[in-house]
Amino acid sequence: TVQVVESGGGLVQAGGSLRLSCKISGLTPLMPRDYTMAWFRQAPGKEREGISCIKQGGRNTDYADSVKGRFTTSRDMAENTHYLQMNKLEPEDTAMYHCAAFLLTEPWTDAKFRFWGQGTQVTVSS
Repeated sequence: TVQVVESGGGLVQAGGSLRLSCKISGLTPLMPRDYTMAWFRQAPGKEREGISCIKQGGRNTDYADSVKGRFTTSRDMAENTHYLQMNKLEPEDTAMYHCAAFLLTEPWTDAKFRFWGQGTQVTVSS
């Protein structure tokens, strides 16, 4: 069974940084290792937002305009772990952050992924 587990969320002051991790386990030998994964977030009363995506083993990344220049996604293929480095955090970044893996259909922002984590909460105080 494939499991997706996020960690690293917490409470931080505006202007601060956090690094989220997403560990994917349970992959079978036949599953590709250069799968697409993404980070999404959802705040109370707001729609889910795709904020970053990493494809082709890390050679191709994409970001939402709202986080471009502040957030960086990366991955450790050997460990099947993905990261989201979040700098210059703003109160508007407060949300539950979810990791998703194995894109089913494009575009990635439509959130059609096979596997999802339960999420990790990020709260940014002003």
